[in-house]
Amino acid sequence: MEDLVISYNHVNIYQGHEAVLNDVTLDVQQGEFIYLIGKTGAGKSSFLKSLYGEVAIKEGSAVVCDFNLSSLTNSQIPLLRRKIGIVFQDFQLLSDRNVYENLDFVLRATGWESKEKRNERIGEVLSEVGLGHLAAKMPFRISWGEQQRLVIARSLINNPPLIIADEPTGNLDPETSDEIVKLLIRINREHNTAVLMATHNYQIIDKYPSKIFSCANNSIQLEKGIYVKM
Repeated sequence: MEDLVISYNHVNIYQGHEAVLNDVTLDVQQGEFIYLIGKTGAGKSSFLKSLYGEVAIKEGSAVVCDFNLSSLTNSQIPLLRRKIGIVFQDFQLLSDRNVYENLDFVLRATGWESKEKRNERIGEVLSEVGLGHLAAKMPFRISWGEQQRLVIARSLINNPPLIIADEPTGNLDPETSDEIVKLLIRINREHNTAVLMATHNYQIIDKYPSKIFSCANNSIQLEKGIYVKM
């Protein structure tokens, strides 16, 4: 289907020579919001890394944002990652560049040559995540919640059809966590961007129910009876 951003069929995922996930079969459609749950060590991180080419797919059929991961070449990996926004728990911001420069770095690296267009796009995403007034601040001068908003802005900068959020609230207090999840939900709704969010925060899931994939017993399954459309 043309509106699928993730399509895995009978995929086995390895870390080194060890299979950590077997027979993964799942689809994610454009505009879906999905939680990925599972205990530490269950394979969530390996699955997420496979989506953006950090873990190779050797067995099964896997397509993400129209890229066939089974035949993905090293030269295609940067092109794939331009289609995916990644929100890390530990931010991975450039500490020697301010808020604006963190975003400008991504745009320059992904082929935006016009400074005027870069300025315009950075202004748009900073406004969207509520950081327009902090463009000149260094990351270490803003709060953790604001840093995570900057990471979300970075993930949005190239208008990706898919955002992967790996424990985006893991280091945040409950109030800030709630604000971050509401921001991701708003992005999902307003941009029709698929969001796949790995989380251990079941309070968030209870408050904002949606489709859930559960990582357990060396595979990933759709949780039954929990899906509520946002």
